[in-house]
Amino acid sequence: MSEALTQPVTALGGARFDGLISVREMPAQGMISLRGDLALPPVKNAATGVAGFDMPARRAAQCAGQRGLLWMAPDEVLVLCPYDEVPAAVASMEKLLFKFHSLVTDVSDARAMFELRGGGLRDVLAKLTPADMSATALPPGELRRSRLAQVPAAFWLESEARAQVICYRSVARYVFDLLKSAARPGSAVGFH
Repeated sequence: MSEALTQPVTALGGARFDGLISVREMPAQGMISLRGDLALPPVKNAATGVAGFDMPARRAAQCAGQRGLLWMAPDEVLVLCPYDEVPAAVASMEKLLFKFHSLVTDVSDARAMFELRGGGLRDVLAKLTPADMSATALPPGELRRSRLAQVPAAFWLESEARAQVICYRSVARYVFDLLKSAARPGSAVGFH
């Protein structure tokens, strides 16, 4: 098998746009959805053992590099790890959770991730989501599951100048084009 066939392929081949902010499709990211009782020690251990972070608080995102834990719902976290580690991580988590009501799913190839950089990212996102993008409603490190125009997405600010967006891979082009349009030069609103 050729090397090219074994490398992960992102939805948009690393698409990038520079305007009011920069929008960049991230390289392939390992993503494992873990559903279960997040208060159970084995569930916590399965998530934290792979991610290397403590279990996140409600609506929190804890990330560094390719590793992280994202609170998605009262019974779900998204575990981030390097793409090539996903099969071993899933096997390890399933083994640890064998006797517990839980679901471990590799969603790496079903999602796309974008990085937003620049001082106007709150305004860019506010053009697209009904979520309150004010600094008091969405401080850095807090995750939102909402919509970007007509599609579901999750996003969080790592800082006032850097954010991450996750959407379904099937709508990656749509989301990239939305972000690109909202970040068009000359379209600043200066609200946030």
